[in-house]
Amino acid sequence: MMSAKHVERYLLHDVLKQVSRSFYLTLAVLPGSVAKQVGLAYLFARAADTIADAGRMDRGTRATLLRQLKLQFVQTCGNREEIKAIQAMTASQQGHPGERTLLEHLDRCFEVYETLAPDDQAEIRQVLPILISGMEMDLDRFPGESEAELAALSSLEDLDLYTYKIAGCVGEFWTNIMYAHLPRIRRTWDRESKIRTGIRFGKGLQLTNILKDLSKDLRRGRCYIPLELLGQAGLEPRDLLDKRTMAGFSPVLHTLVKTALAHLDQGWLYATSIPQRDVRLRLACMWPILIALKTLHRLTTCDNLLDPAQPLKITRFEVYRIMAASTLTGGSRTMGTAYWGHLRKTIG
Repeated sequence: MMSAKHVERYLLHDVLKQVSRSFYLTLAVLPGSVAKQVGLAYLFARAADTIADAGRMDRGTRATLLRQLKLQFVQTCGNREEIKAIQAMTASQQGHPGERTLLEHLDRCFEVYETLAPDDQAEIRQVLPILISGMEMDLDRFPGESEAELAALSSLEDLDLYTYKIAGCVGEFWTNIMYAHLPRIRRTWDRESKIRTGIRFGKGLQLTNILKDLSKDLRRGRCYIPLELLGQAGLEPRDLLDKRTMAGFSPVLHTLVKTALAHLDQGWLYATSIPQRDVRLRLACMWPILIALKTLHRLTTCDNLLDPAQPLKITRFEVYRIMAASTLTGGSRTMGTAYWGHLRKTIG
């Protein structure tokens, strides 16, 4: 039987690496005083996302399980029997080995959670229900699983709310955790101002992911491009299933890329406002922005974003190159911003 320390290490290293190699790299560079809180929150969010996307279960069951999981954070402490029941219903339904392992150890995640300081537990209890409500929004707004059942968000306000629930709230959580545990952050940051900036940081990352996964999501019955915006271009969601629509869709894409860039610009200000001596934290914030910029460059210069055969995900080699280039500068504001500026200028 593993000791508490071994359980913690297994979850935050072995299991986390299985479900997200890129976030594992980010977690590895975070200061030790905040890595456990951030890593654990990620595992909970990934578990909820795995349940939401468990296609082998009907939507009603998934929605019920998400509500049950959310309840574990709404109340002061989790109910062990309910957590075990969630595990029993979900783990065997997962085809991905890492996701199955995570759900099999969901109760252990709660055990580690209970060792956190009360304030850290409170931060996780605040952010997880918001994240899960974003996943519930997915199940509610997109009732089908295929292009035959394609549905879309209604308005830009809906899209903004969705990006807040799925990622913007993480910027708020991240800010509060850093502010609580890193003295230089407390001395130099206006927390309320940084929370607003952090929210936009998260929204920019999520909007980039939405654009990157557009063609794939359409074939899963999900159109995150709002009807309001499509209507302005004389389009309907089903039109986006035809790659010949790309010319008409280009103005819509330009609008959304412009929005994503405006959010990511705020994210860069967030990253470079981190004190120079906290280089590991600065790099952990710089990397996802630089990767998002590279992704936006790819999707604005590819032959056709609506073609599902287009490779839009940047390669692992490109990720490592971005990480190496920024690490060599030591997170320098001047050199890092020059690199960021170079990538930003490549986006049409």
